Amino acid sequence: MNDRIIHTPPISVTDLAMLKEKGSEVTVDNTFEINEVDLAHEVHPFKAFLFFSRFSGSVDGKEYEFRKCYSRGCTHNLCPHVSQAVMIANRYLQRDYKALENAGVEVEKKLFTLENMLAEFEGKRDEFVGALIIDDYINMAKGGDDISVDVSLEYVPAVENFANYKERRIFFAINYTVTHLGKIHICQRCLACYAIDNEEAERETAKELANSRASGIYARFDEANIKYNKVFFE
Repeated sequence: MNDRIIHTPPISVTDLAMLKEKGSEVTVDNTFEINEVDLAHEVHPFKAFLFFSRFSGSVDGKEYEFRKCYSRGCTHNLCPHVSQAVMIANRYLQRDYKALENAGVEVEKKLFTLENMLAEFEGKRDEFVGALIIDDYINMAKGGDDISVDVSLEYVPAVENFANYKERRIFFAINYTVTHLGKIHICQRCLACYAIDNEEAERETAKELANSRASGIYARFDEANIKYNKVFFE
């Protein structure tokens, strides 16, 4: 799973960075989408909000567009509160900006803002507290902390609600159950998704992207001597 495939047109931030490193002219712009979804969690469906960045631009003059999910938020304990989800999304987005910057790609470093969230979540400002992401635990392990991670995968069905239509999607989600200093913390990430109505054309590419992203995290676990179980989407 360590061989990286460069997709043309690009479907990930990694593709953009690798294309630039190979000498392509790469331009990047991004806009944000926050879409409500109906998620199926065991027998209890619930509504949540997914935070997307839609990347667009050109590679050697040819236009591209893709989007990436950075976090999800809701108002109960099945996922982070929306205010926390904003911060988590921005942490991952800033990491992607750094990867693009290191590759020589210029991009305006826009961030998700709580002010642009839906009005019903304005009351969550008082709960705007720190939220650790898996990168934090990797850095702690590199510093000598004893950390173990139980990795589990989910295929999360959802109905994404756009302005004028709904779209059924499957999200490749990865859960990291982290044990650190005797305490357990759960980090969640959406690694890719595809439209159910276009499953035949999209599923394999989405699965490949999800596994590639998972493989990248596992390599960082190895470097930090984190104990974990290696699993991939099938």
